[in-house]
Order: sequence, then structure tokens, then C-alpha cells
Amino acid sequence: MTKNFINQPEVQALLRESAGLNSAEGDERFKNIIHRMLENICALIDDFNVTEEEFWHAVNYLHELGGSKEAALLAAGLGIEHYLDLRQDALDAAAEIETGTPRTIEGPLYVANAPLSQGHDRMDDGKDQGKTMWLFGTVRDTKGNPVANAVVDIWHANTLGNYSFFDQSQSEYNLRRRIKTGSDGRYSVQSIVPSGYGCPPNGPTQHLLNGLGRHGNRPAHIHFFVSAPGHKHLTSQINLSGDKYLWDDFAFATRDGLIADPVEVNDTQIIKTRGLNGPHTEVNFDFTLCVSHSPEEESRITRLRAKE
Repeated sequence: MTKNFINQPEVQALLRESAGLNSAEGDERFKNIIHRMLENICALIDDFNVTEEEFWHAVNYLHELGGSKEAALLAAGLGIEHYLDLRQDALDAAAEIETGTPRTIEGPLYVANAPLSQGHDRMDDGKDQGKTMWLFGTVRDTKGNPVANAVVDIWHANTLGNYSFFDQSQSEYNLRRRIKTGSDGRYSVQSIVPSGYGCPPNGPTQHLLNGLGRHGNRPAHIHFFVSAPGHKHLTSQINLSGDKYLWDDFAFATRDGLIADPVEVNDTQIIKTRGLNGPHTEVNFDFTLCVSHSPEEESRITRLRAKE
């Protein structure tokens, strides 16, 4: 069959009717997006001579993906979430908009309303025997001034690569905290050094990655939302240097400017000042926030999250 079958008048009429383009009702932008999507799917079927068996296999996969709630994980694994970051970077550059700390993907494991503390808090519940981590830094504006009343929302995995809420063996909000900065713009937390993780081995995301000949592993990393009145909301994360997957992250989240170097601290005076019991790992990372031009820029995007 010709690859131009999609151009047949009856097919084009079908696509227009399916997308609602012949109706005065509905949202025009939405209808045009659906029309383009349908055209692309049908063109793909033509170009690769997709069989009915293959088509329904794909539909069944979507059922499985939705049932496992891994759609957001797959979006990261296929690079689509990273593409959105790259595209927004390009739009900012074209508009000559100032930039601060690089953005990168949120991922699917955020849980809202973690405990809020002023300046400092402990994130772990003491049950994981991982290496103690002291994470700290300063939130500044693009002129280098400290930003007061910024909220640094932090979440990361335990030493098994698991996140609280999704891992029922962990206590509520374990390894999840929000820190509000003072006039010095500083934040700090005591926690444990996180581990990287892999996609659920029997899940639909890894199943698709297997077909692509790709692994589903992430390096050790720490997630952040950073927000402050009058400043753009920042979604970012830092990766810890030395991890074997640092530049081979299946979710494409590693970016220049977002790599932190863990430092081993043995100085007894520093240990005493921090109220710790012994040597620990120090991770220092500062954030730069940009001025917002609308209230919408101060809030995180709307998307389905586990708990909002």
C-alpha cells in the first residue's frame, strides 16, 4: 500500500471529523492539536506498515502504563520532560531573559506539604544506617543578594533508592523537608547520602526501555523546589559526582551547573558545631533565583502528583 494513503480524501475527512474540526463547539487549539496527533499516528502506521496486532499491542501497553501509574516515569525516560526544559531554555535565551540556577526535571516522586522549618532541620528518621549528610547552601538573587523567606523544598531517596510515601516501610515524610531561609538566605539539613535507583524491573517503563536496549538507572541525586515571593519558581535537582550513572542518567536530568561534590568532613570543630556524632559527608549547593514577571511564574506547574 502507498505510504500516502493518509492523504486519501476519505481519510482526511475522517481525521477532521474525529478531531471536531467540523464542529463549531469545543476549543479550537485543542482540536487542532488532536488533529495533528491523529495525523501523526496514522502517518506512522503507514510509514512503518504497522499491523493490527502491533497496534493493539500498543493500546494494551497504554492500559498497563496507566494502571501502574508510570506515565510520568516514562515521560522522563523517553527524554520528553528534558525536552521541555531544553525548549524553555531556548525560549528564555531568545527573549534575552535572565537565568539563574539551571532547571531540570521534577520526576514523578514529589509529595507536597513536607514539614516546614526555619533555617535548618533533620530529614531522616534515624532508621536508615546510611552515611550522614550535611546539605547546605544559600539562596541568592541574580545580583548576588541573599533571598529571605525562600522555601527550599527538598526530597531524596534512601540508601536503597526508595522514596517515602511510595515505600510504605518508611515513616511519613522521611527524607522530605521544606526549609525557609532567613535574612542570610541560608538553608541546611541533616540527612543521609542518597542512593540512585532503577525503574521497577517488571514495570511497563523498563519493559519499553528493554526494547530500546536501554537501562533504567539514575545516579544519586537530590530534588529541589525553590520558591520565594517576587521570584520565579525553580524546579531542579543536583547529582552527586562520582556516581557511575552521572552522565548516563536514563531520565536525562544531569546538567552542567547541577553537579555537587560530596566532601568528607573529619574536622572535630565542624562536627561539634553541627551537633553531629562523627565524620560525615558535606554537600554544599547554592541557588540563584530570577525575578518573576507574573504571579504564575512564582508557582510550580500544575500536574498530577501523588499528594498535592
